[in-house]
Amino acid sequence: MNWAGFYTILSGVNRYSTGIGRIWLSVVFIFRIMVLVVAAESVWGDEKSSFTCNTQQPGCNSVCYDHFFPISHVRLWALQLIIVSTPALLVAMHVAYQQHQEKRMLRMSGQGDAKHLDEVKKHKIHISGMLWWTYTLSVLFRVIFEGIFMYIFYMIYPGYKMIRLVKCDAYPCPNIVDCFVSRPTEKTIFTIFMLTTSGICILLNVAELIFLVARAFTHRSSDGSSVPSRKSSFYERK
Repeated sequence: MNWAGFYTILSGVNRYSTGIGRIWLSVVFIFRIMVLVVAAESVWGDEKSSFTCNTQQPGCNSVCYDHFFPISHVRLWALQLIIVSTPALLVAMHVAYQQHQEKRMLRMSGQGDAKHLDEVKKHKIHISGMLWWTYTLSVLFRVIFEGIFMYIFYMIYPGYKMIRLVKCDAYPCPNIVDCFVSRPTEKTIFTIFMLTTSGICILLNVAELIFLVARAFTHRSSDGSSVPSRKSSFYERK
């Protein structure tokens, strides 16, 4: 997968994020995507070929490997990163829609020249109104997806540990055979590291949710005690 292109897409959302959201994106890129690409893929690159069982029965190795490792760690992490990061794109789509609406209003008012249309993209974006709901829901979905994937990891690999030895009696193995996993300690360390970064991302997302809700209540209280200003970008007027 082209992770550089994936990060470029996420970076486009960065300009609409809060300070905590930018920290979250940095953690995702440095401690998850880079570690996954640079180190984790090489560690798990030999997992199938190095999984050996003390039998020469054809098909036994493949069946036992599929039974104990139904999905690769690397592929599951890649799927997790894609799904967890997808809600952030909803914010970019929402902003793009609002910009399109603003440009349409300018054209209808006779101000649809290139200068005014270019100024739409330069407007300072405020997370308020419907954009606040979109942004908050995107962060909430990130928390939910992170939690679901951590639960999936726990169900597939109890204790988040890579076991050294498994005993398998699945067909076509002739009896209970011993199967050995390559580099289990190294893989356990990587697993714990990746899941720890997932936990940090969850904490950042929860902190961002608290920040968004607290700021919304603060703005609402200040609006209730004073007359709102009409001089604002189109994001605030909608």
